[in-house]
Amino acid sequence: MKKGFLFFFLLLSATFGFQSMNAVAADRAHTLKVYNWQDYIDMENVLDKFPEWYKEQTGEDVTVSYQVFDINENMLTQIEVGHEDYDVICPSEYIIERMLRNGLLLKINKDFGSTPDYTKLVAPFAVDKFQQMAPDSTYTVSDYTVGYMWGTTGILYNADLVDGSKMNTWGCLQDPAYKNRILMKDAFRDVYSVVVLYCYKDEIAAGTETRDDLVARVTPERIKRVEDFLLGMKENIAGWEVDFGKEEMTKGKTWMDLIWSGDAQWAIDEAPEGVNLEYIIPEEGSNVWFDGWCIPKYAQNTKAASYFINYMCMPQNAIYNMEEIGYVSVIADSTILAWADDEEIEETADLTYFFGEGAEAIHANQVFYPDKSIIDRCALMHDCADHTEAMLNMWNHVKGDSLNNTMIIIICVIVACIIVFAVIQTINKRRQRALQNKHHKNHNRK
Repeated sequence: MKKGFLFFFLLLSATFGFQSMNAVAADRAHTLKVYNWQDYIDMENVLDKFPEWYKEQTGEDVTVSYQVFDINENMLTQIEVGHEDYDVICPSEYIIERMLRNGLLLKINKDFGSTPDYTKLVAPFAVDKFQQMAPDSTYTVSDYTVGYMWGTTGILYNADLVDGSKMNTWGCLQDPAYKNRILMKDAFRDVYSVVVLYCYKDEIAAGTETRDDLVARVTPERIKRVEDFLLGMKENIAGWEVDFGKEEMTKGKTWMDLIWSGDAQWAIDEAPEGVNLEYIIPEEGSNVWFDGWCIPKYAQNTKAASYFINYMCMPQNAIYNMEEIGYVSVIADSTILAWADDEEIEETADLTYFFGEGAEAIHANQVFYPDKSIIDRCALMHDCADHTEAMLNMWNHVKGDSLNNTMIIIICVIVACIIVFAVIQTINKRRQRALQNKHHKNHNRK
């Protein structure tokens, strides 16, 4: 009875599912398919209100089909190999660079009729950084992508357990005092692009190397230097993480974490009383990263996609999204400046690089908006292109060699126990078989 009911339920669900998919397919011209990171938009105040806003601007109806991805490469595979017809995607800078190089992006139509072009409110700082992704000088990157959120990579540390005066250099990651106390981001590009700046700090100081070139141009020599540095800190690595590090830091169990600025601020805000967390970008410099909105090659509703990107650049929507997800928008008009300027923050920062003239001394959260002196030491992360395989080999070597002696002993003991158990089981089975055979022979004699 239960099986029959289950079959009927599945059949009914499949029928309605196919009808729903057919309905979407039949009205694809009025469907906007958005592919974004998980928890990376204000659903209630922004996403859910787009259809109404779009109707007001164009007189046309649209339904939003919203899907999420976990890593850039999964999203790229869906489009590059699967030819998925998403209308709007939100990749990170190095994937945008790769998609531009491979011809996988369409131009954004910024002719919005009577609707203001809010994409013009993107900070020139972000526009300039995005232009560094151009495959060649003929590309205007802002024709193909508009920035969404941005941030930096730094060190989050427990100020009660770590000497803060030692945190101003990436070299602190090799300090033997932090054995098994550091979480490392399991993202080889992010780690490489900050460690390479430390490895070539003397050349940077001498003017023979620049941060932009060190991060943008991967070479076998640079990979080797970074690998040697990471192997030199392997005893300090407590684990490799992508997302759980921020929570571990709030528990006070781990002392340091190589982390993205938005996650760092989340951890600082969520840490309970008695856990004092601070975020710093070491003096050698770091990377500045961006995520941006794009229209992929196989999109079917490019009009709604272009309007959606414009809609996301509206200052109030930018504020909604920042407050919801905890990252920083690339929008830089007076509304955002007023939001960022918090008189309760004593320290001021020079934010002219982002907001322009009049932002020389802003009471801003410098995890979100670092001072110009810090940003001047940050470089844009790039795609590894032809060196991706070499980078992966380096990364696998570093992670594979990071087992400490205790872990090796534990693994050996477990393997030995399994072998002993298997041998005992085999002996017992042979004894049982022998007894059965003996019993069978005795029975036959009778």
